[in-house]
Amino acid sequence: MVQSERILIHEVGLRDGLQIEAQAVPTERKLDWIARLAGAGLRMIQVGSFVNPQKVPQMADTDELFRRLAAAERPPGVVYTGLVLNERGLERGLACGVDYFCMGVSASETHSRKNTGMSTGEAAGRIIAMGRAAAAAGKGVQVSVQSAFGCGFEGAVPPARVLDLVRRFAEAGLTTVSLADTAGHANPAQVEALFAAVRALDGRLSMTCHFHDTYGMGLANAYAAYRAGVTSFESAFGGLGGCPFTAVAAGNVCTEDLAHLLARMGAGAGLDIAAVAEVTKDAAAFFGRSLPGVIHRTGPIPYPAG
Repeated sequence: MVQSERILIHEVGLRDGLQIEAQAVPTERKLDWIARLAGAGLRMIQVGSFVNPQKVPQMADTDELFRRLAAAERPPGVVYTGLVLNERGLERGLACGVDYFCMGVSASETHSRKNTGMSTGEAAGRIIAMGRAAAAAGKGVQVSVQSAFGCGFEGAVPPARVLDLVRRFAEAGLTTVSLADTAGHANPAQVEALFAAVRALDGRLSMTCHFHDTYGMGLANAYAAYRAGVTSFESAFGGLGGCPFTAVAAGNVCTEDLAHLLARMGAGAGLDIAAVAEVTKDAAAFFGRSLPGVIHRTGPIPYPAG
C-alpha cells in the first residue's frame, strides 16, 4: 500500500521516541527499524537530532546513521529528516546528508531555556536564520512552535504568542509550520481554534501537528487537527517518546493507532499498519516493557467501516 497524497505521517519515533530512553539502541537495530518503517509505507522518517550526546546520549550516533543511509539504496520517495537546535547542529546535518531539517522555537520562555538555553526571542532569530540557510542549500525545512498549546512549567500559553512566531516564520519565507503540543496540554476545541487562526494568517502556510498523549487526549487532538484541515501528522511507533526537558514527559501519538483511526474514517493514510506494529513489538521486546500504543496488541479492525 502507498501513502495517500492527502495524508502524510511523519514518523518521529527514532528521534522523539527514543530521546528519553536510558537504554541505548544499537545503530544496527535503528537502521533495521528505519528500513522496516520505510517498507511499511512511511515516506518521511526522522532519523535523529544533532544535539550534545552528553545531554541526550541516545542521539550520539545520528551523524553515523545519516551517513549510512546516504550511502545505501533507499525506497523511492523516502525522505530522512533531522532535528537541529543550533548552527552547529545544522552544520553537522549538512555534512552528513540530511534531506530535510526540522527546527523549532518554544512559545514558553521556561521550556525554551531548559531545551535550548535561549530565550524565545533569541531562539526565534537564530532558527529563522538557520531555516533560510538550509533552504538556500536546497534542503527541505519545517519550523515548529513548541509548547504551542500549553507548558508544564508556565501553564497556559497565549495564542497570540504562538501566532506571533508563526507570523515571523511566514514573513521569512518559512511556510511549512508545525504546532507541537510538547506538554500534552491541548484539547480538541483548542486545537481546532488555533489551527484556524494559523490558517487565517497566511494562505501559503502548510500545517503540521505534533501531539503528546500525556493526559490521554493525543488521538482526539489529532482528529481535531484533521477537522481543521491539517493533513500532516507527526507520530511515533508504539507511542514512544517524550521531551526530556518538559515537566511531565510522556509519549507521542502512536503511529499505528493514528493510521488505524484515519483508515477507519476513510482518510487513507495508506500504511501497512501490521508492519508498523511489528516494529513496535520488536521495540517492546528490546526495552522489556509494554509500550503505550494499542493496535500492536489488538490488531486493526479487519473489516471496512460501515
